Amino acid sequence: MNDVIELLKSHRSIRKFSDRPIPKELLLELIQAGQGAATSSHVQAYTVIHVKNQANREQIAELAGGQGYIATCADFLVFCADMKRPTEASERTGANVVRGMTEQLLVATVDTALMAQNVAVAAESEGLGICYIGGIRNNPQEVSDLLRLPKHVYPVFGMCLGYPDQEPEVKPRLPVEAVLKEDYYTEDGEQVESFDTTMQAYYRARSSSNKDTDWSRNLKPLFDNKLRPHMRDFLIKRGFEMK
Repeated sequence: MNDVIELLKSHRSIRKFSDRPIPKELLLELIQAGQGAATSSHVQAYTVIHVKNQANREQIAELAGGQGYIATCADFLVFCADMKRPTEASERTGANVVRGMTEQLLVATVDTALMAQNVAVAAESEGLGICYIGGIRNNPQEVSDLLRLPKHVYPVFGMCLGYPDQEPEVKPRLPVEAVLKEDYYTEDGEQVESFDTTMQAYYRARSSSNKDTDWSRNLKPLFDNKLRPHMRDFLIKRGFEMK
C-alpha cells in the first residue's frame, strides 16, 4: 500500500495533546488543503471558525458535554455549513434566490464534511492528531450565539488539533464485505456478528477506557432515545427550512 492509504487506515481520535503550538503557516496550509476537497457545483458552502479566545473554548467545551480537550488542544476549529455566502453571491447577480430548500442543507453539510476530512488527513500527514467534536450540536444555538453565526449558517462539528500526547490503538472497522455490495443491497448479519466479536476483544484489550461491550451494544444509546431532537427546530430557525 502507498503512504496515503496507510495514513488513511491508521486514523485515531486524539484527546491528549502536548503543549507544542501549531505554526500559523501550517494551519493555513491545512485549511487550503481542506478547500481542495470536492464541492457540489463549486458552491464551497462552508466557513471555518478558528476559536482562539480561551474563555470561548472553555464555554464550548462545557456546551459540548464537558469535553475538556477542546480547551487544551493547540487549536480548535468549528466547521460550519454556510449557505449565506453562495446565496447572497447569486442574489447580487440578479437571481431570484429561493432559500430554505432541503437540498441546500444537504449540499452545505456534505461540502463541510468533505472539507473537514481533507483538513484532518492533511493534519495527520504532518504528525498532528485530530478529534471531531459532534457534541457542539448538543447546544447548537448557544454555540451559534457565541460564534456570532448569521442566519443560513450552522455549526456542523468542531475539530481539536494538536501534536499527540498519547498513542491510542486504531479502532477496528466493519469488514469490507459488510459495506461494499455488488449490484444490489444484501444483508450482512454474519459480518456484523463477526465484527461484534472483534470489537469486544478490542474494547477489553485497549490500553485506556477498556470495557466489556461490542459494536452493536455500543450503538444502543444512539437509538434507545431520540438523538438531539432539538436539531430540526434549530435548523429551521437558522433558515434551513427543509422545503
